[in-house]
Amino acid sequence: AELLEGIRQQFPDRVHTRAFDVRDMQNPGMLGPLVEEMGGMDLCVICAGIGIVHPQLNWEIDEQTMDTNVRAFTQICHWAFDYFSKQQKGHLANISSVSSNRGNSYAPAYSASKAYQSVFFEGLYMKAMRMGLDITISDIQPGFVQTREAQGNKRFWVASVDKAAAQIQEGLDRKKFRFFVTRRWSLVAWAMRWMPGFVYHRVG
Repeated sequence: AELLEGIRQQFPDRVHTRAFDVRDMQNPGMLGPLVEEMGGMDLCVICAGIGIVHPQLNWEIDEQTMDTNVRAFTQICHWAFDYFSKQQKGHLANISSVSSNRGNSYAPAYSASKAYQSVFFEGLYMKAMRMGLDITISDIQPGFVQTREAQGNKRFWVASVDKAAAQIQEGLDRKKFRFFVTRRWSLVAWAMRWMPGFVYHRVG
């Protein structure tokens, strides 16, 4: 909330904020008043998520991960898709992860939850198309970005926040269905998908 308020104070005529825990299943209702205050919504980017590295399997961490990245994510998707359906246009985007392409021993629930998000978004893309709705769906798959939340001691190709934001903005402007940030991570995603299990299972 403090970070959001700091941004709002920088741009008081352009920024409106609300802060709530997405895991509270009653809270997406707060989005309605926020959108009304803004005068409408053309683009919704879902980026609330959790990913914690835990060498030993930890149920509390996995439960938080699934509550946030699956249950809360799905509820926000339903709210936004319904809003855009009634509006008959809109753009729904989500910050997934390159990790969605394969399992990960250090954070198994995280990679599984991101796979869920990417597959769910592909389903929404097909649903919007079959329903004849002018709703753009964008699945954004970043690699490592230098944020406070970034974890792991084997990070490489770490992008600055500015570079990542610029490429996300470009992909959204072009209304791409799926894109990687930075672009070179598309190579990693391809390698992950096609690497034989006897090789990947030794490094993942």
